[in-house]
Amino acid sequence: MPLSERERRLLEEMERSFYSSDSDVFASDPAKRGRPSYRSLLVGILLALAGLGAVLAGIATHIPLIGIGGFVLMLAGVAVATTRARSRGREDRPGARRPSARSAGRPAAFMDRLAERWDRRQDDGR
Repeated sequence: MPLSERERRLLEEMERSFYSSDSDVFASDPAKRGRPSYRSLLVGILLALAGLGAVLAGIATHIPLIGIGGFVLMLAGVAVATTRARSRGREDRPGARRPSARSAGRPAAFMDRLAERWDRRQDDGR
């Protein structure tokens, strides 16, 4: 079903608002997110393999505690292997500012505006 001209304008306005309010999400540079740390990757793989060995040992000896410990070790290994190194930017300096609470509330503000527009649209239709 095609959209009316008014609905198209509203949709375009919502898209513009979304892209302007959340532009930091779309403009984020992958290089700023951190690069893979080969040391943590190697340690994580070794931990995961040790955990797998402990799980197999727990199964072979019929001791569930060894198997559970091995599973936890495997999870820790995967977590260590998938973490990324911090970038050497502002965030690592002692006096660096953290994201404010205002930026954390940004999606809620967008959703509030969206709900208001929806309510107005529903009121106009009556």
